Amino acid sequence: MQEAQMQRADTELSGENAAYIEELYERYLTDPSSVSSDWQTLFDQYPKGDQPHSNVIEQFVLLARNSTRLQPMAQSSVSTDHERRQVGVLQLIAAYRNRGHQKANLDPLGLMERQHVPDLDLATHGLSRSDFDTTFQTGNLRIGKSEATLGEMVTAMEAIYCSSVGAEYMHIVNTKERHWLQQRLEGARGIPQFSDKVKIGLLERLTAAEGLEKLLGSKYVGAKRFGLEGGESFIPMVNEIIQRAGSVGTREVVIGMPHRGRLNMLVNILGKNPADLFGEFEGKTFNKKGSGDVKYHQGYSSNVMTPGGEVHLALAFNPSHLEIVSPVVEGSVRARQVRRKDIGGDAVIPIIAHGDAAFAGQGVVMETFQMSQTRAYTTGGSIHIVVNNQVGFTTSRQDDARSTEYCTDVAKMVQCPIFHVNGDDPEAVLFITQLAVDYRMQFHRDVVIDLFCYRRRGHNEADEPSATQPLMYQVIAKLPTTRTLYADKLVSAGVISRADADQMIEDYRDALEKGEHVANALVGEPNKALFIDWKPYLGHTLVDDYNTGVDIDTLKALGTQMNLLPDGFVLQKQVQKVIDDRLKMQTGELALNWGAAETLAYSTLLNENFLVRLTGQDVGRGTFSHRHAELYNQVNGEMYVPLEHVKPDQARFALYDSFLSEEAVLAFEYGYATTIPDGLIIWEAQFGDFLNGAQVVVDQFISSGETKWERVCGLTLLLPHGYEGQGPEHSSARLERFLQLCAEDNMQVCTPTSPAQIFHLLRRQAVRPIRKPLVIMSPKSLLRHKLATSTLSELATGKFETVIDEIDAIDKTAVTRVVLCGGKVYYDLLEKRRELNLTDVAIIRVEQLYPFPAARLGQTLAAYPNNKQVVWCQEEPQNQGAWSFLAPLLYPVVYEVKAGTPVRCASRPASAAPACGSAYLHAKQQTSLVAAALGIDEESEGATSNGH
Repeated sequence: MQEAQMQRADTELSGENAAYIEELYERYLTDPSSVSSDWQTLFDQYPKGDQPHSNVIEQFVLLARNSTRLQPMAQSSVSTDHERRQVGVLQLIAAYRNRGHQKANLDPLGLMERQHVPDLDLATHGLSRSDFDTTFQTGNLRIGKSEATLGEMVTAMEAIYCSSVGAEYMHIVNTKERHWLQQRLEGARGIPQFSDKVKIGLLERLTAAEGLEKLLGSKYVGAKRFGLEGGESFIPMVNEIIQRAGSVGTREVVIGMPHRGRLNMLVNILGKNPADLFGEFEGKTFNKKGSGDVKYHQGYSSNVMTPGGEVHLALAFNPSHLEIVSPVVEGSVRARQVRRKDIGGDAVIPIIAHGDAAFAGQGVVMETFQMSQTRAYTTGGSIHIVVNNQVGFTTSRQDDARSTEYCTDVAKMVQCPIFHVNGDDPEAVLFITQLAVDYRMQFHRDVVIDLFCYRRRGHNEADEPSATQPLMYQVIAKLPTTRTLYADKLVSAGVISRADADQMIEDYRDALEKGEHVANALVGEPNKALFIDWKPYLGHTLVDDYNTGVDIDTLKALGTQMNLLPDGFVLQKQVQKVIDDRLKMQTGELALNWGAAETLAYSTLLNENFLVRLTGQDVGRGTFSHRHAELYNQVNGEMYVPLEHVKPDQARFALYDSFLSEEAVLAFEYGYATTIPDGLIIWEAQFGDFLNGAQVVVDQFISSGETKWERVCGLTLLLPHGYEGQGPEHSSARLERFLQLCAEDNMQVCTPTSPAQIFHLLRRQAVRPIRKPLVIMSPKSLLRHKLATSTLSELATGKFETVIDEIDAIDKTAVTRVVLCGGKVYYDLLEKRRELNLTDVAIIRVEQLYPFPAARLGQTLAAYPNNKQVVWCQEEPQNQGAWSFLAPLLYPVVYEVKAGTPVRCASRPASAAPACGSAYLHAKQQTSLVAAALGIDEESEGATSNGH
């Protein structure tokens, strides 16, 4: 070392390096660790007490410059070394707030790779450990004092931001929210204070969470249950959310969650009888009808007691399609809030649990966040819990699972706070849970809790995870459970004796074995006023015929009322023409078009106190400018909705243009419709084929929810459908997909062709006391078709007709060909038949494809005694549309009327795409299929006609 220093004296310490050495010495005086060990050894030999020279140098430079200036230069506003370090302290505080979470001890396994965070180094801000005893101003660090030593501040910030909680909130632009969070986080100094009673209660819930899993694991070895082992803190977390929300007035909590931990939630939070759960493991079913579903998809409802009174809990049924339940829950919550007139969103709140992999990977998560503050879909904030197992099935490499630092980063898009917390620190979990609830209730915005935990077993109990995560599961195998760690902590602190802690385990297991309820706040005799009464809509036989007429004078009065505008309300010229014509239509002076009949249907329902909700992209005006249910003043842009002014104290009319989503929006409306029975809930697609983006909602909820979960739903879908030469993506609503899903009277699929039909169909959906999803292939060109009109008297009398017979006055005995069809193609057939004056062809419309009106169709066909063939005509390619579904239903109906009658299909040729892109080819195909259906001798290329 001595030789090295002599060599340095001959080189680096020579005069020409004086500036370099001075710079090193300055750095040494500020922070000795900022220079190499050799330089530290050299500078340590210098006299002690020296201070950085930069301030002195600055003064001399200033004097020199001012000696030749008329106006002296101002001295630096931060001129003393202490003031410079004070600035550094404030920068350090900001660094902990912004990046402290990246240093936090979050992973119970200790395997999480954490990169060094330079912003948290003292030297980055011109500070060193030698400053720890120096007193500085605390700025806006909310630790209860205006001045503190640097050491005290660093100790506090390490505890607040770098211990078991990693808080991300500095991305929030709202200053009030940010300061509120700082006060709550920093005021506690990272050391939450809980009474012994609270701590023992926390241990009891952990004992319950662990106890259920252990019993199921030993009682049903290898059976799938998607246990919560490793994430037991989830149970006391949810329990605390419910209790704390209830204490401030919440009366309903709707919960959505995936399958992991669901059985634990059912038993320990909602109070499902353990005996019933055991029965399900042993093969018993509690479904009265239908297919039922696996036990870890089941929903449940119950009432629990909280400090603020009784709270109704509803756990949503959920398929294995992760995250799709989130918008369903939001819809259910919104409906409950509407029912309670809960404008602020305090009486009903959503809790949504997620898995880490799904939260980062599923696009519907983003869609659900995006809807959180919109007019149509806000629920006043959701509490999100990510049960972060740090592995998705077998994928744990971060660079495979996501591109973001955390799985929760997507939530930053709506500026909600994100609290990462170590699941093996139950008191930190409890503290952050209380903070999350209070934030949601204070600001009515979403909040995310990222519960870092682990999965003690594989993806399911039959899975061996060590094949793909060997190191992780070596650690897990040696790791005590969360309950064990916390019990040891409380015993060591003298909060509870070892005997009492162990007795908790025995008491819980005994209760399970006896089949007793083990939810700690379950209400035995619940207040049924908190429930939604579905009894009037259950147990009815599905009938097609239902009187939906409305007195003609009432129709005229409603039509007049809807066309009254505020004084000085100036409409755009074309809209004014629509409104003027609509007044004449709705009072009987003109034939009604589609928009006039549709809006009149809504007004009659509102007049009869049925809630009406209509959402979708551009529904206010209508994609094809037919509805104009929202009117805009051309002077000031003010909006007026006539249907909100049908009568005083009318039922709610909710009309919202949705954001550009199909999946989350349709799921939301499903949740809404399964919660409010006494209304008409409609989602309209911009084009019918856009429903493709929400197919999972149709498959997993709309078509099968009743048979799987006995959940009835009256949701209506308006899907613009029809072939007008707009290409493959704007022609078909994929009718065939809905029909393929039809069975067990699960839903209705209709193709109405007249304004009167849509009027009666919409009314039937609401006034008939049966709740089944209704899928309507709604028109585009028919909205203004000269033949697609109805009279006011057709609305006043009658009902929705599932089958409409030939309307022209032809001799039925002369008919030798009957064409069956539905939708827009009817008018193409009718016009061509009239043009050619074909008297031997009858056209019958099948307006309801499912439930298939076999009896009604048979009666209609029987009126044609000399018919020789039946043709089903559709615009869709033969492999699409209704043909494949209808063919096996048509044959027995036709043969029963007249055995041996052939049944054929006239359509476009089978195609991989729904429609062609060429307008010329489209017109040629349309002409050909019409000709094939009518049996005329026009060129049939581009059409298919076959059958049996």
